[in-house]
Amino acid sequence: MAHLLKLKSLFSSAFGPAMAVLLVAVLLGYAIFGGNGLLAWGGYSSKLHDSMAELKIVQAERDRILNRVKLLDPRHVDPDLADEMIRQELNVGHPDEVVVPLR
Repeated sequence: MAHLLKLKSLFSSAFGPAMAVLLVAVLLGYAIFGGNGLLAWGGYSSKLHDSMAELKIVQAERDRILNRVKLLDPRHVDPDLADEMIRQELNVGHPDEVVVPLR
C-alpha cells in the first residue's frame, strides 16, 4: 500500500512539469510547422516575388491611365486625342481616310 501511495505521489508531482514540457513541444511544433512557421517562409518569399511583379504591371497601367486623364484635362485637352476619341465613338471619318485597327 505504501508503494502505491509513493507511486501516486510521484505521478502527481510529475504532472505539472510534464504538462509544461508538452505545452512547450506543441508551441515549438507550431513555430516550425504552423501556418506562419519557419517552413512557411519559403512560400512567403515566392508570393512576395509574384506580388512585386504584379505591382509593377499595375503601376504601369496606372501610369498609362493617369497620362490619358492628364491629356483629357478640360483646361487643356490634347487635340489629337480628342479627335481620335470622337472619331472612335461616333464612327466617323473623312472619305479619304483609311482606318487601321491596332488591336
